[in-house]
Amino acid sequence: MNTNVISSFIAIATSISFLLLSPPSKSFYHSLFLSDSLSCNESIANHLYILTKRPHVAGSEANAEAAAYVLSTLTSYKVRSHITTYEVALTYPISRSLTLKPTPQDSPVKFDLHQDIYDGDPHADVADEVLPTFHAYAKSATVAGPVVYANYGRVQDYAVLKQMKVNVSGNVVLAKYGKIYRGDIVENAYAEGAIGVLIYTDRKDYGGGGDAKWFPDDKWMPSSGVQVGSVYNGAGDPTTPGWPSSGLCERLSDDDAEKGGEVPLIPSLPISWADGDRILRSIDGQVANDDWQGGKDAPVYKVGPGPAILNLSYTGKQVITTIQNVIGIIEGVEEPDRYVILGNHRDAWTFGAVDPNSGTAALLEVAHRMWKLQEKGWKPRRTIIFCNWDAEEYGLIGSTEWVEENREMLASRAVAYMNVDIAVQGLGFYASATPQLDELLIKATKQVQDPDNSSQSIYQSWIRSSENPKIGRLGGGGSDYSAFVQHVGVPATDISYGEVTSIWGLVALQLADEEFLPFDYLSYANELQRSVEDLKIELSEKGIKLFPLFNSIKELRMAATKIANEIKVLQDRNVWASVSKNDHYKVRELNDRLMMAERAFTDREGLPGRTWYKHLIFAPSKHNDYGSKYFPGIDDAIEKAKSINTTDLWLAVQHEVWRVSRVIKHASLVLSGQLT
Repeated sequence: MNTNVISSFIAIATSISFLLLSPPSKSFYHSLFLSDSLSCNESIANHLYILTKRPHVAGSEANAEAAAYVLSTLTSYKVRSHITTYEVALTYPISRSLTLKPTPQDSPVKFDLHQDIYDGDPHADVADEVLPTFHAYAKSATVAGPVVYANYGRVQDYAVLKQMKVNVSGNVVLAKYGKIYRGDIVENAYAEGAIGVLIYTDRKDYGGGGDAKWFPDDKWMPSSGVQVGSVYNGAGDPTTPGWPSSGLCERLSDDDAEKGGEVPLIPSLPISWADGDRILRSIDGQVANDDWQGGKDAPVYKVGPGPAILNLSYTGKQVITTIQNVIGIIEGVEEPDRYVILGNHRDAWTFGAVDPNSGTAALLEVAHRMWKLQEKGWKPRRTIIFCNWDAEEYGLIGSTEWVEENREMLASRAVAYMNVDIAVQGLGFYASATPQLDELLIKATKQVQDPDNSSQSIYQSWIRSSENPKIGRLGGGGSDYSAFVQHVGVPATDISYGEVTSIWGLVALQLADEEFLPFDYLSYANELQRSVEDLKIELSEKGIKLFPLFNSIKELRMAATKIANEIKVLQDRNVWASVSKNDHYKVRELNDRLMMAERAFTDREGLPGRTWYKHLIFAPSKHNDYGSKYFPGIDDAIEKAKSINTTDLWLAVQHEVWRVSRVIKHASLVLSGQLT
């Protein structure tokens, strides 16, 4: 037989043997992750039950017990885990008092500020462990004055009051919860001269309105229910701004923390709809606009001031206490120094059954499935890190302190951060992300079955009401993605509802295992282009030159196209040939460019007056921590220029345009991978 023929037979036989003996592909394990054989609803339910047996506010014994449970569970899944502690400033209520004197002739009405327990409440035996309703970091003080109704307490609401010639100064503001972050409600009231703030939940917004039933008969908040939360406008421990609260660290005094402008300077309390309704019925003056009115059976809302007088007293205590982040690590085999991070917070104001512990239960289920994959031979290409944060409710404290402590490591090694607080709450799937991750999220939803309709995917149910699934952006400060995106510049997602465990884990697996990071910066550039077009309309008659932005976005689009083509060439070449050492180097270099491009959107000086926020594309709105627009620095400058309208302030808008154009150009240079 011809030698060449024999050699060919040997080569074919060797190839067949290699194929038969080679380990399964990464995609095989990803499909296995979604299979029913690895999932366990009973296990998730048990996690949720254990985590929510007691109220577990940050700094409490119950929350430390929950941390121990998360740690032991991860350890049982063979995930190398540990607890990282920080000593942070948290506040708790000591005393609260609220008295209403409807008119000088009336006897005072003293509110009991108590939430009722419903018949059959399974947690009635531990109800006394729930803290009295309060605002974290509220100013301790006693104030008295006429009450003014200010709708949602937004900047535009105070503009309406000014048009009505209603003076807020020296009065107590009553505002509805909703639309904006409660800390901004308090800050806006202070800016208008108010001496105190009450924030109530209006039945029209949270009680279902009309004849709707309340919990436990329906989902709506009962008349005595109170929406508690923080009124701190920063991120992380307010006494260690910009650095971690670890060990014997530098710490600001309370006075210096107040001077920072993020801790409230007037007292506030959250109150129920029933108490808010009683106060509204005592307010006279002009009738509020139609869009300020309540729902069915509500009184006619008037704006005041008075004649009702409110006496508000709040005393809180601030203590330095220990919080605990639980960190679990599955080390990558080929790129252990590249981190794919999954995060969820654990602390809750009360029991936390939906937010956050449905997310914690899902986090543990993802870890469980990945343990099962490891038993079947899967090994991640990159390192996967599970993070269970503490003290998120107070101001994203656990995650912020960890990011500040590990800033340089994360800046050089973090691939992406994926957050889930709410894994169960009604129907539907909701997602927000930095734009380069949109396609990855959409791809994952196409692979996961809709738990409420087995004949379709999550994606198909997602687009029922729209041809294009709506993915939000991570500009607000609503959860623990904030420090990753807005302080360091790490690509991130935040998802909720639906079959979260499968989508969350699948996205993590693809980020951890795919040879080339599945980032799409062309869609990022296209979205920036649309946002600048909107800005062009807004500034059409203001003399602001936007060509720097248009030019830098054009460069970003070219760089995104260039790197996509480079990846395709390498992928096509490696389909038919063994991967060379040089190709391994090139893959790493391309991935580094994809990973670091988001960092380039940050600026070391941060936003004017808000230097912790480094990202010039995404950050919370100055007057609503939950909200955001593209280019927050430009947006802040525009709002200020519109209100005062001086040449210098419009020049400041132009300066912010140049700043944003520079970071976009920096991102294009990173994607291009070439020095100028």
